[in-house]
Amino acid sequence: MASVTTLGLGKTMEKKLHSVGIHSAEDLKNIGSKQAVFRLKEKYPGTCVVILYHLEAAIRGVEIKQLDDACKSELKAYFKQI
Repeated sequence: MASVTTLGLGKTMEKKLHSVGIHSAEDLKNIGSKQAVFRLKEKYPGTCVVILYHLEAAIRGVEIKQLDDACKSELKAYFKQI
């Protein structure tokens, strides 16, 4: 299983993801960015919407700036609900 750092995420994010039960790049892809950030926000209340953007971009294999406005709007709406 590949580490989440292979998706372009750093060691700090890797540790946080491990603490919420996401141990590999495959886990993150299967769970998805929304569920991952939901778990992170429960354990780390200071988690912000930008983390959600980073997770989604990592899953898609793109830079955060390559996420289109529609995607960001949907993610932001989801984040406001949690």
